[in-house]
Amino acid sequence: MNIPQPVSLNIDALFRNLATGLNQRMAEQERNKPAMIGIHTGGVWVAERLLNQLDNLVSDPLGVLNIAYYRDDFTRIGMHPQVQPSQLPFSVADRHIILVDDVLYTGRTVRAALNEIFDYGRPASVTLAALVERAGRELPIQADVVGHHLDLAPNEQVKLTGPDPLQFSIQYIDPTE
Repeated sequence: MNIPQPVSLNIDALFRNLATGLNQRMAEQERNKPAMIGIHTGGVWVAERLLNQLDNLVSDPLGVLNIAYYRDDFTRIGMHPQVQPSQLPFSVADRHIILVDDVLYTGRTVRAALNEIFDYGRPASVTLAALVERAGRELPIQADVVGHHLDLAPNEQVKLTGPDPLQFSIQYIDPTE
């Protein structure tokens, strides 16, 4: 049985870490006024809250990316019946993009997001920010800025719920189910 267990992570500290890391990275790389895109759903929640902590780094409205049509696991999880279109209220062409996800695990969500972003145009750069990162990458993708690295067993899964309040839980996956 998958029973969610609360995780004692200080969400405020994770956001401070992520915001500080992004502000530093953008300053070091002289990337002024990047656009921010959150990956639906958890990445959008993270990006919305993160925008308030970025020292006016981002001036454009938040972009929302729904990667449902770009996923490579339809045969395993199926198509969500209520797919909403992505909303990018800016051009990505030649822009520095901050791509935000809640949990970076296998890398497949980020791969799908990058595919969709490039369908809109070729950005100058993409900086990946994840609130939580865990081991288990299946693709060679890594976050540029992370709020927290979480060590989990292979039979554990971390999930962000929200948006108000944002909370993490760990689900123990029973391999016999």
